[in-house]
Amino acid sequence: MASNDLLSELRSLFCEITELDEVPDDRSLKDLGVDSMMALEIVTAIEKKYAIKIEEAELDQVATLGKAAHLVAAKIAARS
Repeated sequence: MASNDLLSELRSLFCEITELDEVPDDRSLKDLGVDSMMALEIVTAIEKKYAIKIEEAELDQVATLGKAAHLVAAKIAARS
């Protein structure tokens, strides 16, 4: 999957869950007003959509949209 496609898909997912119109790549979810329950919903949606497992130790890698895209891309690549 091309990284731009992945980033676009994740942006849509983040926007849908957070109900924000735009989620910048490098702005922390906390700064955008995302609480822990919403963050958990995002992680669960990512895991389901991409059939991956995000470990508790990796949660800080989902702190921004850009970091989440890198983590998901690495996990998808590792499966191949």
